Amino acid sequence: MNMQVLDAGRDASGGYKVDVTRGERVGRVSSEWFSRPDDERFLSLGELAAMVRGRADHSRSRLVETSRIHVEASRSNAERLALVLPGADAPVEPNHWSFGQLAAQIGAPAAYLRQLPAALAGINLQYGLAAHRAEQIKTFETANGRVELRAVTGPDYGRIYDHELVEAVQRIAGNGTGDTRWKVPGVLDWSTGVYNPRVDITKDTTTLYASDRDVFVFLVDDLNPIEAGRLPDGSPDLYFRGFYCWNSEVGAKTLGIASFYLRAVCQNRNLWGVEDFQEITIRHSKYAASRFAHEAAPALTRFANSSPMPFVNGIKAAREKIVARTDEDRSDFLRNRGFSRAETAKIIDTVLAEEGRKPESIFDFVQGITAVARGKPHQDARLDLEGRAKKLLDRAA
Repeated sequence: MNMQVLDAGRDASGGYKVDVTRGERVGRVSSEWFSRPDDERFLSLGELAAMVRGRADHSRSRLVETSRIHVEASRSNAERLALVLPGADAPVEPNHWSFGQLAAQIGAPAAYLRQLPAALAGINLQYGLAAHRAEQIKTFETANGRVELRAVTGPDYGRIYDHELVEAVQRIAGNGTGDTRWKVPGVLDWSTGVYNPRVDITKDTTTLYASDRDVFVFLVDDLNPIEAGRLPDGSPDLYFRGFYCWNSEVGAKTLGIASFYLRAVCQNRNLWGVEDFQEITIRHSKYAASRFAHEAAPALTRFANSSPMPFVNGIKAAREKIVARTDEDRSDFLRNRGFSRAETAKIIDTVLAEEGRKPESIFDFVQGITAVARGKPHQDARLDLEGRAKKLLDRAA
């Protein structure tokens, strides 16, 4: 079996014929793509890094005793509210996100406070700060023409800066535009089933995002497809490597890195034919920065530089391991692994419809299970089936 294939399956347009009916569909990148306005989309890692590094350079974090915070509200401006922090040169203005965090810290309903005039909301906040049991909060302020309060967290919040994640990605992916093997993905042509890895990076195709609350990066190694077996028509079953990562330095979400093999990315940035999905998440707790340095960043580098041989061998083992030759064998194999009678029949029928034969190998059953999972309307049921399919594949390897 070939491990690394540079030109296999390439059609006249320069793309690759792929089979997206296999594996899982992952919609996380598509959700990001749909929700990002133009000013949150970047055309290179260098551009993205400059933005997140610049705001970090103008930011400061400090512990503050809540009893020493003074809420300043103007009766002449019903919407203006600011905080006077001990030792600060000027009042800081909370944004929408940090106001909600501040309210949560003192146990006040943020939605209700936002409906009040600033002076009245200020009275409530001042009381809550004075009565705050934890006595301390951690503020995160950024000066950009004015001093903005970007985050309010508990004193043990372990901040991992957005630029730290982006710079870790830059060390393996350069600019993310093709100067290394890692780049913004291409696009699947649904009419031909051909994935074209060479697509211009525009605001509409980029997968490099950042807002005032977070950063998200998705890159692929799609110029170096990997052959892991053959399709029913004899053509190579091609995959390529991909990963996405995310972070929020203001406490909106965890830090995370997901790595996987996939067969295609469509125009809406859905991931198709995903296999071997692995994920690391790190909560922003007290030792988060240390965990990022010793766990997440090295894991990203290991995946970027790793050989696909274990993945290919796992697929090969699953294809070669025959576990059922009769209808009774097929039913027993699935029923003994917790699948219901209805699920068993549907999995077998799905493989028959897609492959033209009934399942025999571990790989056949895994593909049937993941195909059935894609049709589940509820995420929990879908993830449960996908998890059970992955366990079968892992055992085969």
